[in-house]
Amino acid sequence: MRPDFQTIDEITRRLSDAVPGELKTARSEVEKQFRGVLENAFNRLDLVTREEFEIQKKVLLRTRQKLERLEALLEQNDPPAAE
Repeated sequence: MRPDFQTIDEITRRLSDAVPGELKTARSEVEKQFRGVLENAFNRLDLVTREEFEIQKKVLLRTRQKLERLEALLEQNDPPAAE
């Protein structure tokens, strides 16, 4: 997954705003450094977007429902042996 650059930009701004006033003159350089660190960190993580997650959740639900239907059919056709 590509990192969400809006999120990276927002985190970068918040981190930059937290820099003490005497370092504000180096703000643009600090922002570049923060952004680079964040991009590298997000690129190393195995993340998916919320949209991809929701799609996979629906696929899993449908698969589970199909499996339950198949299991019920098998039960009807081949009931367990009585002890």
